[in-house]
Amino acid sequence: MSLSHRAGYVVGVLITLLALSHDCQARVHSHGRFVRIKGTRFVLHRSYFVFNGFNSYWMMHVAADTSERYKVSKTFREAAAAGLSVCRTWAFSDGGDRALQISPGVYDERVFQYVEWARNAGVNVNGEDDFYTNPTMKGYYKNHVKKVTARLNTVTKIAYKDDPTIMAWELMNEPRCQADYSGRMVNGWVQEMASFVKSLDSKHLLEIGMEGFYGDSMPEKKVNNPGYQVGTDFITNNLIKERLYHHTCIS
Repeated sequence: MSLSHRAGYVVGVLITLLALSHDCQARVHSHGRFVRIKGTRFVLHRSYFVFNGFNSYWMMHVAADTSERYKVSKTFREAAAAGLSVCRTWAFSDGGDRALQISPGVYDERVFQYVEWARNAGVNVNGEDDFYTNPTMKGYYKNHVKKVTARLNTVTKIAYKDDPTIMAWELMNEPRCQADYSGRMVNGWVQEMASFVKSLDSKHLLEIGMEGFYGDSMPEKKVNNPGYQVGTDFITNNLIKERLYHHTCIS
């Protein structure tokens, strides 16, 4: 995956498929139950929540085409029948084919590239890793988060930030940074954006979307990385003050 694409992969969501059951949906929504953390375990309805999940990042892209939208419902039905209760998918697509965010702040409701947008706006951009530090690009990201968390579900009329069907938000898909291999630049971004997301939505769990690379906080462990560095520090990232839970992307 190229860095240019990676810089646009922001905001993912984990969806609990409990809502596929009508009875569960009514119970979850009426009591406003959200998945929580108790120690090292997930809790739902005062019971430990153990799940099998799957990754279908493509759902939003497919759903934008009415002729292909049935594939999303079919996938959920088959997943629920197989005992899968959590789905990870993306809540972003910036510019290009079937984009969610066509240009800064302009969205395509059928679906519902920051660096290039910043350049086009006349911002002095040194490279794609400016995504983590440039105020304009961070503003693009925060505006997107506001839009997604506040959006009303057109079926249930519930704002995403209030919807228990969503288990958790993911800040970014596999962030990497070539400008600072120590991980400090990405960690500063993670801390800022985690605080921002939690200021808008304190009900849902939050995770980063890291690949699990060791960084400068445990230099002796770097030998366990797969022969290269990506500018992240998985340990430090997950010690920030916000209530995060651990999720490592495996590719």
